[in-house]
Amino acid sequence: MASSSSTPPHGRDYEGGEEQWKGNNYEVFLSFRGKDTRKGFTDYLYTSLKDAGIHVFRDDVELRVGDEFGPELLHSITQSKISIPIILEDYASSKWCLRELAQILNCKRNEGQIVLPIFYKVEPSQVRYLKGRLGHAVNAHKENEDEMIVKKWKESLKEVSFLKGWESEKIHNGHEAVLVKMVVRRVMSELKRLFQLNVPEQLVGVDNRVENIMSKIDTKFNGTWIIRIYGMGGIGKTTLAKVLYNKLSSHFEDRCFVENIRETSRREGIKCLQKQLISDIIGSLCDVSNVDDGIGILKSRFTSKKVLILLDDVDDRIYLNALVGDGSWFKAGSIVIVTTRDKSILDTAGVSHKYQLNELLSDQSLVLFSRHAFRMDSPSIDYEVFSRDIVSTTWGLPLALEVIGSFLCGKTKEAWKATSKKLEKVPHTKVQEKLRISYDALDPDNQ
Repeated sequence: MASSSSTPPHGRDYEGGEEQWKGNNYEVFLSFRGKDTRKGFTDYLYTSLKDAGIHVFRDDVELRVGDEFGPELLHSITQSKISIPIILEDYASSKWCLRELAQILNCKRNEGQIVLPIFYKVEPSQVRYLKGRLGHAVNAHKENEDEMIVKKWKESLKEVSFLKGWESEKIHNGHEAVLVKMVVRRVMSELKRLFQLNVPEQLVGVDNRVENIMSKIDTKFNGTWIIRIYGMGGIGKTTLAKVLYNKLSSHFEDRCFVENIRETSRREGIKCLQKQLISDIIGSLCDVSNVDDGIGILKSRFTSKKVLILLDDVDDRIYLNALVGDGSWFKAGSIVIVTTRDKSILDTAGVSHKYQLNELLSDQSLVLFSRHAFRMDSPSIDYEVFSRDIVSTTWGLPLALEVIGSFLCGKTKEAWKATSKKLEKVPHTKVQEKLRISYDALDPDNQ
């Protein structure tokens, strides 16, 4: 945010977030004139964004003692995904605010940064035409700043006035609590659009499978699409589902990925899964006292929401009943993707599309294995026979190909020969035992 003078404020290190946020990986940058709203509207907005789990840059919290004021701020703008300039009549009296705004709009043009302006007790037309104190404040900078810089600041104010944002006095008759909720909701929505699930870089044969499923989805369907991806463990169900989820995500404002359902439910219970689903879609924490309570909340709060949901590793019909029902809880056009090893779970449920994931073909298996073992699409000549022998023992299971290939990367021929002999003795259906061979060969630290 901007200070009302050029004197660097004394701040403190960020204390409220996870370690992963240290290093200035900001999601939202707030630009405002500190003297006007630091303890009022901006503080309320900042706190609400933080409570929603969003990492926000604000100078009195984020700047460290001794940091230079200008470069730190401008760098933080560049790093942020979203900038929110809070513009009011005295905004232009701060040269730092104007510098921030110019940088924000530059990032919008060159980096595609999202800019969501708030016109606080001022109309966009006043900003556009520099009426009243806005005009006087900008012109006053001519005494100490280059004429071209002041001209750039005027152009920035005009440009931001045309962006779609919020006018505080027109939101619920000026009630700021409503405005803050709207801003938080919009920010979360935009961040979700930017978010992609992590998938391996060395994918083989996934694109065709995704396109196959996408071709079956009818956008005119007046219900919820429930897509079931099933197959044995290690076959790549989760990876395929994640790629499909990423492909569809830009079309949905409300999304949720619930991973490792089988393991999480046994450790923390079904209501924990319901709480995650509710909080991710609604955007706020919600207390769920029991499973029936969770179902009631889902049914009552989600009927107007078009959602994209990925339920990973479902091994019991009870989880589907508790999380998505038959799909009628959601607005038409919603999509639920389910991965499971047990096909029988799907036979008792209404399914829009079933997709059985089979093993990779032999040539695809060799490519995937080589990408992990040699960092290229084919094995080196000296290891080609070993590679084909090992690949044949994995029966096209992506997880086994990835783990064994990574383990053998850089190993001696003796290690390759020993591993190949061990793998030949294990039936192809025993995926875990195949992976155990590579695991047991690692030293304790790597295990």
